[in-house]
Amino acid sequence: MRHTLPQSHQFYVTAPQPCPYLAGKVERKLFTALQGEGARHLNDVLSHQGFRRSQNVLYRPSCAGCSACLSARIVVADFAPSRNQRRVLRRNAALERVSRSPWATEAQYHLFRRYLDARHATGGMADMDMGEFAAMIEESPVRSRVIEYYAPREGTGPRRLAAVCLTDILSDGVSMVYSFFDPDLAGDSLGSFVILDHIAIAREAGLPYVYLGYWVPGSAKMDYKSAYRPLEIFAEGRWSRLDEADTAALVRRRGERPAISEQVAAIELPATK
Repeated sequence: MRHTLPQSHQFYVTAPQPCPYLAGKVERKLFTALQGEGARHLNDVLSHQGFRRSQNVLYRPSCAGCSACLSARIVVADFAPSRNQRRVLRRNAALERVSRSPWATEAQYHLFRRYLDARHATGGMADMDMGEFAAMIEESPVRSRVIEYYAPREGTGPRRLAAVCLTDILSDGVSMVYSFFDPDLAGDSLGSFVILDHIAIAREAGLPYVYLGYWVPGSAKMDYKSAYRPLEIFAEGRWSRLDEADTAALVRRRGERPAISEQVAAIELPATK
């Protein structure tokens, strides 16, 4: 079904499918195309309202009977690593960060396949081939970077690619679109390190937030995001610190969302000339 706002932005709703985070739930997304000269500004404005980017599409959960998925972002200025997070930083201090234009390589894809096979063999990306992977990395109408992390060189051999993150640069932060790492190095907590290093990247750039995607209270897959405090969540049309929200109350409020037409009507879009 298509829904149109006065400024000619058209929004659509995906067909229902099983939720990847909560058993017995059905997932549905509200989405719009991200293209043209205003793509970067539109990405900023809708990211501030809980949307996420996937290639040239912006989407937000719009599930019937459930409002569990909450867009989350780390408040960079007030973040202080926990004792465990400091250990993660020390453990991975020798990794070299390399920032590149969004261009897919065979080394990235090989690492991506190994990561999926080890951790998400039955997930929605399990059958992604090199062409689809390249599209995920390269089809970006906004300012994006591929952040690579390399382990120290051993002898005269090639550098070992340890982790990769596709990252968007927003007006007020960095948005971690998708990250993956070497499953043989899982004991080094590379997933946590990449998040911690993006906090450092945002600080270096003078940006106030790191956008993490969706946090789902009660989902074992997504619970790790709540460890990065202070965390802000987008709920009921506004951002609020998780410290100020009752997590149990958020779980209890997993009820009906407004009608699609009401959701679309409430979206604020960039002003047109």
